[in-house]
Amino acid sequence: MAIREVSKRFGGLLALDAVTFDVDAGSIVGLIGPNGSGKTTLLNVLSAVSRPSGGTVTYNGTDVTRVATHDVCRLGIARTFQIVKPFANLSVHENVAVGSMFGRNGRRRSTAQAFEAARALLDVAGLARVANRPASELTIADRKRLEIAKALALDPDLLLLDEVMAGLNATEIDEALALLRSVNERGVTLIVVEHLMKAIMAISHRIVVLAEGRIIADGTPIDVTASPAVIEAYLGTRYAKRNRPPGPAAPP
Repeated sequence: MAIREVSKRFGGLLALDAVTFDVDAGSIVGLIGPNGSGKTTLLNVLSAVSRPSGGTVTYNGTDVTRVATHDVCRLGIARTFQIVKPFANLSVHENVAVGSMFGRNGRRRSTAQAFEAARALLDVAGLARVANRPASELTIADRKRLEIAKALALDPDLLLLDEVMAGLNATEIDEALALLRSVNERGVTLIVVEHLMKAIMAISHRIVVLAEGRIIADGTPIDVTASPAVIEAYLGTRYAKRNRPPGPAAPP
């Protein structure tokens, strides 16, 4: 994916200011920054939920900014949202099957094939044990897993993740990290928005830092953590001293 000079205005507010970077296939890119820095706005632009005020986003030769929102998944792009909203009255299995039916390869599948594909994803996401439960009965951790499974049901090559670890305890975070690594190992590129620094530092091959809609750092976890601009705008000196990572995540 090539992101070039992307800007987004909401009235007089410049939420994104000429954001430019590339995302290599097969990589895990962390996207961090203070509240209001433009992270979710950028994901909205990358997934065509919102049109940029300027600039372009190109994926596999297609200008995403000119594609209808409902057609983005057919390009191989899927995303999750901060506030999970499953189909509450459907079972977990049915929730995932919906994505399998109407996603990138949905036209090629029968209903039975869509349900079979969904069942395989429940195993990947660790949800087979609750497959027949209504989604409304799930814990927060399992709702997050369901959000990922629903997105994977769209058969993406690129998955945009918006704070899928928020609200999880330490054990659940470790499980979520293991799930995301397994998804990446399946060949899916990840862009991960997250405020949990331990998690984002552990999983990312590369980190892009936004502040006030602009990129202030772009590099390995070690480089980003050591950046004076990032320390001042986001991490703080106490974090920087106590939490220097031992090294970057291994590249794919």
